[in-house]
Amino acid sequence: MLLVGVVFGEPGTPASDTRENPLWKQLDNRVGEIVGRFDGVMGLAIVDLIDGRTILRNADREFPTASSIKIAILLELYHQDQEARAGAQAKAKLDDVYDFDPKELVEFSQIMSGLTPGVTRVTNRDLAQFMVAVSDNTAANILIDRVGKDNVNAMLRGLGLTKTMLRRKMMDFAAARRGEENVSTPQEMTRLLEAIYKSKLLNKELNQQLIKQLSTLKESYIPHDLPAGVQVANKPGNLQNVRTDSGIVFVKDHPFAMSVMTSNARDERAAERAISEIALEAYRYFEMRSKGSQ
Repeated sequence: MLLVGVVFGEPGTPASDTRENPLWKQLDNRVGEIVGRFDGVMGLAIVDLIDGRTILRNADREFPTASSIKIAILLELYHQDQEARAGAQAKAKLDDVYDFDPKELVEFSQIMSGLTPGVTRVTNRDLAQFMVAVSDNTAANILIDRVGKDNVNAMLRGLGLTKTMLRRKMMDFAAARRGEENVSTPQEMTRLLEAIYKSKLLNKELNQQLIKQLSTLKESYIPHDLPAGVQVANKPGNLQNVRTDSGIVFVKDHPFAMSVMTSNARDERAAERAISEIALEAYRYFEMRSKGSQ
């Protein structure tokens, strides 16, 4: 069982914020209880996207991202499309066409494995939809080839994210055994989401399109226990004994970003339930803040 300390706020956040907001302290306590009873390693970050207040637990620890790294692939695709519209050459565009080749199929490709060889043509935007909606691994790998792994990592460094790395394609377990795992930290994942929310890389039009695509309904942990109709732009991930989910929860007038990453989980279902429970506790807090502001 892992017990770790909590950090309130980012540098520059007044210490009095916590004392003056008992609801935030209550949320911290509830998060602490969930982390404390988790049988494995858990890290998390919850960020108030309005005032920057944070709750961090093991937030700088590196974890395998599993499919949550696909958020970065998606962002780089939109980034290159924006550059192409501005006249840059050799950039991937959302409307570029891909002719389906069954030789590129890997496991856990629910959509791509059902396409018709020699007939089906899809766009990069379609591939991104497959990657987000059902976490299709073949679609993700094709997009990695098209945008370039090094370009994804350069984009991340440009946002100041030094620990988030796309090192391998999906299902390349030989690379994973060599230590080339896709990794990030909960704090960097929320910083990536904050960059998306604040449109730090994309123009308004493309940013809205990306958020809409990332908000596609999917089987995931953050929205699992939330009320129906709450918009969540997220991407979960899972590997053996690993469960992660990172996303923006659009509470009216008071959205927040969160990332929960786990490893060495003895009970994978318990890890999934813990992520959902943390998301619900955070949602309740921000919903109360929203009602208070109204």
